[in-house]
Amino acid sequence: MFIEREGLFLKNQDRAPIFEALEEMKMTRTVPFDVPGHKRGKGNKELTDFLGEKCLMVDVNSMKLLDNLCHPTGVIKEAEELAADAFGASHAFFMVGGTTSSVQAMVLSAVKKDEKIILPRNVHRSVINSLILCGAIPVYINPQMNERLGISLGMTVSDVKKAIMQNKDAKAILINNPTYYGICSNLAEITKLAHENNMLVLVDEAHGTHFYFGENMPATAMSAGADFSSVSMHKSGGSLTQSSFLLCGENVNENYVRQIINLTQTTSGSYLLISSLDISRRNLARNGKEIFAKVYELSEYAREEINQIGDYYAYSKELVNGDSIYDFDTTKLSVNTLDLGLAGIEVYDLLRDEYDIQIEFGDIGNILAYISVGDNRKNIERLIGALSEIRRIYKKDKGAMIKHEYINPIVALPPQQAFYAEKKSTEIENSVGEICCEFVMCYPPGIPILAPGERVTKEIVDYIFYAKEKGCSLTGPENMDIVKLNVLKGGT
Repeated sequence: MFIEREGLFLKNQDRAPIFEALEEMKMTRTVPFDVPGHKRGKGNKELTDFLGEKCLMVDVNSMKLLDNLCHPTGVIKEAEELAADAFGASHAFFMVGGTTSSVQAMVLSAVKKDEKIILPRNVHRSVINSLILCGAIPVYINPQMNERLGISLGMTVSDVKKAIMQNKDAKAILINNPTYYGICSNLAEITKLAHENNMLVLVDEAHGTHFYFGENMPATAMSAGADFSSVSMHKSGGSLTQSSFLLCGENVNENYVRQIINLTQTTSGSYLLISSLDISRRNLARNGKEIFAKVYELSEYAREEINQIGDYYAYSKELVNGDSIYDFDTTKLSVNTLDLGLAGIEVYDLLRDEYDIQIEFGDIGNILAYISVGDNRKNIERLIGALSEIRRIYKKDKGAMIKHEYINPIVALPPQQAFYAEKKSTEIENSVGEICCEFVMCYPPGIPILAPGERVTKEIVDYIFYAKEKGCSLTGPENMDIVKLNVLKGGT
């Protein structure tokens, strides 16, 4: 069934085929002699009491009525077509391994061993993990920095053009859009440049679901003509954690991409996650404009109030320069804390420990409060009040603050080669000059401080110790205490 919108015939977005099939299944009297073993909750009372019978009733396995995620021919196939239509894509895949699995699938679909991919270095670790898996060679573009905020920015068109001219044999370009902080690149121009040079365009849109459904939002990957986009539906789209979409453009072989996805994605896809994508897509297609208008209004109100407190800087579109900050996501409540004399992670901890407010993350100089349709003015007022009180009670001299959350790396080896190389363990303070064979990162946001194949510098070591001192959650190394680092044995 189709509906007409603005002169175009589109699929009926009132449908939710997977949800409808699950509802139909609940009405049948089918006796389950398949997995999962809890048998619709009857075999695990404690779990059923905790999650509820309604939840356990639809935690089921693939069956004729419900289709199969690995090879959909029924309701999942129909739901994929509805999702593609809603996002303006040629195809959409339901991903149940988080946007990490979506990112890995698009990278593995675009590049193979020893092929080059151009990308900004401030990518999520899932991108570099993908290069370890497939053996592709990264050509990093070191992002420009905003000195006042200490954050990395988007990719400039001139930097992309230079990278293309120096690497004509590259197969793909990957773009973050938006960054964790809300910074957007010039997607349309970068995509045009890439396609003129026969390169695929991959976009990590983990934080950009709402761009597709709100009004006056930054450009989307699909509208710019990108070939792939990874969309974290669970972040601003309302689906369950770990559910995501992989979107494909018109020149992508969707059957090959499905083969790539099936290399790593589970053969037992959770219908809780799958149905949440289906239901949330329908909700956004129906109500997205109203939902994100409310989110924008709450974000703008919070930004104005926080900026009146003093020493905080909740930034927005005033940063836009038409290049490295081509646009800004105004739903992002990113707040710089450096003038307060407190690292973002310190404000994060105070909000959580002293005021029972859980924000998305804090890094060296910034915090991010994720605002969604689930928020209200009362909660926003509580956040504003807590930030005001933190300033009054905990403000310090800002002289000793480190200002940058990103350090340009020195790449010595491809990630795959370094990760699988013979290595030795050494104390971090003694690792300067060595080649790192693993990751070190603050999570969130999950952007590596060090990645496999990068040379350890004194600046990086100082940053790691500073981050530990401030309370950042460091992850990545094999050594869980983050006191030792695996480096290349024998050096180079």
